[in-house]
Amino acid sequence: MMISRFGENTSISETELRELVFECLDKAGELKKVLILPPDHTRLNSMAGPITAMVYEKLVGEGVQVDILPTLGTHNPMTEAQLRMMFGDAIPLDAFKVHDWRNEVVQKGLIDGEMLSELSCGKVDYTVGVEVNQMLFDGYDLILSIGQVVPHEVVGMANYTKNIVVGAGGSDIINKSHFLGAVAGIENILGQTDSPVRRLFNHAVETYLSDLPITYMLTVMEQDYDTREMHMRGFYAGEDVSVFEEACELARAVNIILLDREPKKVVVYLDPHEFQSTWLGNKSVYRTRMAIADDGELVVLAPALKEFGEDPTIDKLIRKFGYCGTPATLKYVEEDEELRSNLGAAAHLIHGSSEGRFKITYCPGDGITLDEVRSVGFEAAPYEEMAAIYNPEELKDGFNTMPDGEEIFYISNPALGLWAYKEKFK
Repeated sequence: MMISRFGENTSISETELRELVFECLDKAGELKKVLILPPDHTRLNSMAGPITAMVYEKLVGEGVQVDILPTLGTHNPMTEAQLRMMFGDAIPLDAFKVHDWRNEVVQKGLIDGEMLSELSCGKVDYTVGVEVNQMLFDGYDLILSIGQVVPHEVVGMANYTKNIVVGAGGSDIINKSHFLGAVAGIENILGQTDSPVRRLFNHAVETYLSDLPITYMLTVMEQDYDTREMHMRGFYAGEDVSVFEEACELARAVNIILLDREPKKVVVYLDPHEFQSTWLGNKSVYRTRMAIADDGELVVLAPALKEFGEDPTIDKLIRKFGYCGTPATLKYVEEDEELRSNLGAAAHLIHGSSEGRFKITYCPGDGITLDEVRSVGFEAAPYEEMAAIYNPEELKDGFNTMPDGEEIFYISNPALGLWAYKEKFK
């Protein structure tokens, strides 16, 4: 079964979305107990919040037990304010469960080192434990995985099986899959439907989780950069890989912005509702690195920045080692047992470095000091000072010429796409 509506110029209304969601549920058969796996507030533009609310409203009205497990991955648990911002006011708070990626998972199988060696061209050969939240095995008639397909730095294109084994996954597969992506090379993965990490995720679900009743609801979103309005260009629902592949085709068309020339300076704004850590805010680095000219600069306007990692252990490791580039990070992995035990953090350090090719200047508010930012390898400048020069309320997405004649390329939300110089993107 696949239910879809899509097109590069399509804009699915809330009424049309409700009809598509309900059609999917009506085809699911008799339901008594359903688990919804939506993303958290860091994917606010995915429309997963309203979709979750629609599913909950319909099923609870029919007497179905519905639990909701936001797929946090390694992110902080959502606050009540964040839950309400994302999902609205109608769902009772006790319907939401918290995913604990370190403790509340079960291992369903092992992927051997031979496969990892093949996927990485011999760069890693560790085994990977397929770990997911134990709630997935609590006798649900339907597990509904909801999320947005968009270019992603670790896996190529976000969502589908990633939402299961990372979003609701455990530390082993999260850490080792991210490190696999890092050694495979971020520029080789960004925006690709197929990647070594995607093959790992699909193999994990198909081999060890195939008995779970998972249906995917995937969206493709695009922002109108003139009006800042979000449009749902695609909705896809179904059980197999074709749902994901069709969504990827559309996302590659509407979410990858290919530039005719390389900007020397890129300015990115991090919305305070979404981005409060470099763990998330470094999407500004990932999604622009294929666009920025050599010896250029990335200016990251980060008014709500307050930490580096969203997990105390990871935050500590980022502070200890910093964004120092691939060779140094790989050396630290060999030498430091704690970093070796948290390969997702090591991967993040690699992804967040420009490898010395361009300068990265973070501009925080008062939630973190400039010295703290500099201590992890970035340049730093006060948000108020830099926002006065590069005012997010005045800049338009794309190329801007400043009053002093300086040309910059502005991005209002790095989570919404991938920007690349067309000669660098395959």
